[in-house]
Amino acid sequence: MSQHLHTALRVAADGLTVLPLRKGKVPFGNCSACAKNACGGRPNMKTPGSCTCPNPCHGWAAATTDPGIINSPTWARAWREAAGVAYHPGGAGLTVVDLDSAEAIAWARATLPATRTVPTTRGEHWLYRGAMQSANAVRPGVDIKSSMQYARWLGPGTGAITVLPDVVRALTVKEPSTVRPAAVAVPALAGGGECPHRTRTYLDRGIAMAEQRITEAREAVHATVYRTFLAVLSKHGRCGCLTEAHTARLFTAAQAKGESARHCTDAWTNALTTLGL
Repeated sequence: MSQHLHTALRVAADGLTVLPLRKGKVPFGNCSACAKNACGGRPNMKTPGSCTCPNPCHGWAAATTDPGIINSPTWARAWREAAGVAYHPGGAGLTVVDLDSAEAIAWARATLPATRTVPTTRGEHWLYRGAMQSANAVRPGVDIKSSMQYARWLGPGTGAITVLPDVVRALTVKEPSTVRPAAVAVPALAGGGECPHRTRTYLDRGIAMAEQRITEAREAVHATVYRTFLAVLSKHGRCGCLTEAHTARLFTAAQAKGESARHCTDAWTNALTTLGL
């Protein structure tokens, strides 16, 4: 039994979902049957389909605590070639604050509550109890690894794990850009007819629903923003009732989810093009 396989079985027994890492500290690629997600993805990837491929496919979504899978013949080749072991923090209800520099560590010690600490090659992993959205480069030298992400297993660390604080959750919330989107000109109704939607209540309710749809998106934010813009424009884009204030509300909601002002503009333009506006 390889050292990495032995480690994986021990870590899985403690309740962490594990997967092998190849050289470069990255997961093994999908097999030919699952390449480019042709299989539809695994259920825990929150994508359509129910792939049951026995190989260590799909990155973090392959992580498991099942010793039968970890020690199976289909994973044997991966363990022989493995350069390390990883785990899915979010799957175990954990968040890893990955600190990659001395400056990042100094910031954490001055800002974050003490918790379990694991030394890494370049810095430290600070572990908190509680899952959240993962994000890279939330500040210089700091990544957040939790839901839909993996972290290297580098040992149990030292210190008691404390509850995930709000100051860490706030790291992934980007301030909306102060740049207001340019007003978008849309054609009036053919023949100059009166807009059938031009009632403040109807339009405001529609914009509020669109803002809520963007705000509540937990994944595929890019796609959600585009589809929401498309829906708003398909309803109101041909009658000229949308104002700069309306588009600003939608752009602000998208930017609060981490979208850039440029991506908002691109998504809006693409929606206009799709609808022939």
